[in-house]
Amino acid sequence: MAEFSKRSEVTIETMGKVHNPTGEGIAPFSTQVKKKTEKAKPAQAHQTHLTEEHATQKIEEGSSRRNITRKKTDPAVTGRFDSRNKKQGGAGKGKWIADAIADGSEHHSSEMEYLDENDPLYVADEDADPTSYILSSSETADALRQNGAKPSLYDAPTDKAVYGPMLTLSEFKLRVADAVREYFDSSDEEEVVRCIDELKCREYHPEVVKRAVSLGMDEGPRERELVSRLLASLHPNPLTDEEMERGFELLLDSIEDLVIDIPDAKAMVGSFLARAVVDEVLAPAFLSNRNNTHPGDGVVEKAVSLLSREHCTARLEKVWGPGDGRPVSELKDNMDQLLKEYLLSRELDEAASCVRELKASHFHHELVKRGVKIAMEEDGRDHASDSSALDAMVALFKFLADNSIVSEYQVTKGVSRLRKILPDLKLDVPAAEQMLDEFEGMAKEGGFLHVPSNEGKA
Repeated sequence: MAEFSKRSEVTIETMGKVHNPTGEGIAPFSTQVKKKTEKAKPAQAHQTHLTEEHATQKIEEGSSRRNITRKKTDPAVTGRFDSRNKKQGGAGKGKWIADAIADGSEHHSSEMEYLDENDPLYVADEDADPTSYILSSSETADALRQNGAKPSLYDAPTDKAVYGPMLTLSEFKLRVADAVREYFDSSDEEEVVRCIDELKCREYHPEVVKRAVSLGMDEGPRERELVSRLLASLHPNPLTDEEMERGFELLLDSIEDLVIDIPDAKAMVGSFLARAVVDEVLAPAFLSNRNNTHPGDGVVEKAVSLLSREHCTARLEKVWGPGDGRPVSELKDNMDQLLKEYLLSRELDEAASCVRELKASHFHHELVKRGVKIAMEEDGRDHASDSSALDAMVALFKFLADNSIVSEYQVTKGVSRLRKILPDLKLDVPAAEQMLDEFEGMAKEGGFLHVPSNEGKA
């Protein structure tokens, strides 16, 4: 115990004598680094400097707490591994850069200086700002920019100018197809024009003509009439004369593919061409030039024959027939024709097909009104017990209601309108009121009329 008490106080400097039999002791970490730095080559000076910065630091001598910040350095100098070159998770892709974080920028300047030439963000100009690259889906974007063309669009999310179309051709076709299908439901031509104008893809404008006409041929007469009106609204802005002609050229070049799905495609396209000439969307010279470059083209010949008829302008304005948004008087005439034909043939399927082709679901109340009126006139001035025409008309509207062609609301509205004109009907059919009451009773039993039979009798 006496020997131990004579020992000097154990400190950091004297700890080496306890753990090292030679008694030389272990110098502080900073001293080791200093000695190795003197022997290192001049090329390793910058590595040693980093080692000195991260050497062990002592807060207070004799304290049990030490603030130690250790940084692995080059093994050639200190024998320790440098973790700065280590590939972190994701092969270093998720590594943060201190300089980039400090200035708040998204791209580090040293990284942007060494962009790969195959990288789509690479800028060839040495004086150009590496962060102001061009966004575009067109191969001609660089040529447009070099020729001094103005940007066609400004992309707000990326804060960049866009040269050329923003969308690819396939994306543009999808957008146009969606706009045209929506137009078939709304009949709002201005919305389609606004949509195409907002896409900012002038290079693809000829595809609008081809896509709209192709979709119209898949539908009925109403949609084809809407397409013809749409082409007239698109010309001359946003589609110019050259773009219209190019669009019809693309349509004519793909006519053989259209015939596979639509056997009457050539006749329909010929009607579209003739209607476009009448609407002043296409110049008549387009047909002559096309006929010279492609002799024997049946589509152009069809258009020329339609334009050669007498009163061709008035006829081509109705080239798609009734039910295409034409005056109401024409719809009424066609309704009368199909109802009278039904009373002669009594074919429900044929009558239902004709009602579908009218494409006027909002006007079916007129069909009910005219159908019951024709049945009353068919049965005669004196009401008889065997009202065959009235019974046949009840069967027709029940068939249409069961197949969801005519709604119950339209039937109710048609009966209500018919009751308002009963005083005039009694002049030709004295038993008109009694026959209408019978029709309402049979309609209620059939389940396609749910209003009281005495409604509107005041």
